[in-house]
Amino acid sequence: MAQDAPPRWDRRMQQRLARGEAAALGELYDRFASLVHSLAYRVLDDEAAADRITREVFAYLWEHPDSYDPKQGSLRSWVAGITRHHAVQRLRQTEADSARDRGEEGPGSAESERELERRIREASTAARADYIVTSMPAPLREALELAYFQRRDYRQTAADLGVTEDEARRRLRLGLQLLSTAHNHQALPAVPMRRVPHGGPHTPRPPHSTPPGPGHGRSL
Repeated sequence: MAQDAPPRWDRRMQQRLARGEAAALGELYDRFASLVHSLAYRVLDDEAAADRITREVFAYLWEHPDSYDPKQGSLRSWVAGITRHHAVQRLRQTEADSARDRGEEGPGSAESERELERRIREASTAARADYIVTSMPAPLREALELAYFQRRDYRQTAADLGVTEDEARRRLRLGLQLLSTAHNHQALPAVPMRRVPHGGPHTPRPPHSTPPGPGHGRSL
C-alpha cells in the first residue's frame, strides 16, 4: 500500500538491525510504534496489554531481523502481521487464565470455544481493517471518511474533494475493495516470540524518545 516503507528502506533497515545498530531500532520504533500499539489495542481492548505487546514486538524485531523477507512484502506489513498474531495469542492466553481463575479446568465447552473463536475473528478482522484504512493511499482514505463517517453521498464527496463524480465513485469502489480483504485474510502462521516480563526493561515511550532495549539476546 502507498504508505508502506519503500522496499529499499526496508532492506536497508533490515541490514542495519542485523548489524546491531541501536539507532536503527529507534528509527523503526518511531515509524511503527503507533501502528503496533493501535493494532494490539484493537485486538485486546486493554491499554496495559497493548503496551506489553508493543515491547515484545520490538524486542522480536531486534532479535530476529533475518526473519523478514522483503520479497514477501513491506516491512510495515510484516510488523503488522507479527503484532496481530501475538495479540491474538495473548487474547487466547488471557481467556485461558480467566477460565482457570473461575475454576474451569481442562478444555472449555464447545459453546465457549466457539465464542472465543468468534471474538478472535472479529478482533483480528477489525485490527486488519484499521491497518488497511491507515495504510491505503490518502485519496482513497479521504473518500471513505467522507462517505462513511460524515455520511456524504458520492456527489457531495466529489464536491468536497474537488474531483469528478466518476473519480469519487472510483475511489470509493477501490477503498471498499481494499477493506473487503480484511474479512478474507488467512490465519497468520505461528511466529516465535520471546516473552518479556511485565515491568522489565522495555518501557513504552512516546515517539522520538529512546527506544526500548531488547532485554534478551543481543545487547545494545
